[in-house]
Amino acid sequence: MADTTGNSGNTTEAGTAGVAPGADSTPRKSSWKYIGPGIVVAATGVGAGDLVATLIAGSNFGYTLLWAAVLGCLVKISLAEAAGRWHLSTGRTLFDGWASLGRWTTYFFVAYVVIWGFVYGAAAMSSSALPLQALFPDVMDLKWWAIACGLSGLVFVWFNKYAVFEKVMTVLVGVMFVVTVYLAIRVTPNLGDAFAGLLPVLPDEKDSVLNTLGLIGGVGGTITLAAYGYWVNAKGWTNTGWMKVMRFDNRVAYATTGIFVVSMLFVGAELLHSANVAIASGDKGLIQLSDILEDKYGTATAKFFLIGFFATSYTSLIGVWHGVSLMFADFVERFRSTRTTGEEVASGARERSWPFHAYLLWLTFPPIVLLFQGQPFRLIILYGVLGAAFLPFLAGTLLVLLNSSRTPAEWRNRLLSNTMLVVAGLLFLVLCVKQIWDQPWSEFF
Repeated sequence: MADTTGNSGNTTEAGTAGVAPGADSTPRKSSWKYIGPGIVVAATGVGAGDLVATLIAGSNFGYTLLWAAVLGCLVKISLAEAAGRWHLSTGRTLFDGWASLGRWTTYFFVAYVVIWGFVYGAAAMSSSALPLQALFPDVMDLKWWAIACGLSGLVFVWFNKYAVFEKVMTVLVGVMFVVTVYLAIRVTPNLGDAFAGLLPVLPDEKDSVLNTLGLIGGVGGTITLAAYGYWVNAKGWTNTGWMKVMRFDNRVAYATTGIFVVSMLFVGAELLHSANVAIASGDKGLIQLSDILEDKYGTATAKFFLIGFFATSYTSLIGVWHGVSLMFADFVERFRSTRTTGEEVASGARERSWPFHAYLLWLTFPPIVLLFQGQPFRLIILYGVLGAAFLPFLAGTLLVLLNSSRTPAEWRNRLLSNTMLVVAGLLFLVLCVKQIWDQPWSEFF
């Protein structure tokens, strides 16, 4: 798309040269007026599943794991910042960086976007449909609500470029923010216990280490962390002059994410833990929470929560529809030229391309079949494995890219960045191994 922030700089082709002569790389001061991609990544990354996981953590352990939710945000800040720094410091897209590491990255990405996208499409549509059916129970069946959500997301992303997409996401994030903070205040949290929960203590429960790692790893985003660099470029930020702005934007994103998850942990700790109430995992747990809220606080509060539930789910849907389609379009373009750049993303060329629209169709129509036939067993196992493997892949590849001559020396990783990426990689590797280990492989073959 056209540069919406006044940036008209050009980037170099070489990853070792930084910004091209004549490019406007004068550092911009970080400012609230530039915020945008961070809001998008926060909205997309926090889905209904994340809120349920945090609710269950609060329900099971009270405030004990508050520190883990905060640490999860810090880990994701480091990953998103690294992706954004690659795009701005080299002028190249992340997939162009991955391609430089060998063909194996291409094979992994293809398998991931095909299988993951197929199953995720159905899950995202169903998640968005649940609160709508609860709000309007007599209008139509859940499957038709799900199809309506998928088709509306397709139409919206197909006909609108990044600037409009960002504005709509910002409005929906505002709804999410108001609802989650309202609920956190409504349940009257015990602030003394909450502050005590910032101390890194493990619950005295079986599998407490894995539960804690799962909460840290589940705070806000998978492939959306990789999409952040593409949204940075789509905003019109294409060179190092935007580095401070990007970092501020990224911190705002995960501060917002932190408020979402901490608010829901408060709700779980006060509303569920104190009353010893258990809810189901998955999106249906939020419908159960709606019933509990209605019993305790009345119909208005329950409906208000369902509106926030819809905003949470629908932002994840349209965020993936846009962000992953943008990445897929860049992946295809990499095979049609020797290098792909942030300038091409900023121009809007990717959003106008046939691969972008083709992947949008892939996310929408094949998954509709799953809504009627159920999700195939083997495909679900592969979906779980590939999803678990993506974040170790992202952390590991960013470590290599940002510590090599592919990145200009000034913008390579320092000690803190390397430490956080190593911690992230090890954390997600452990969770990946556990996910693979837990799959019913004996039934797969």
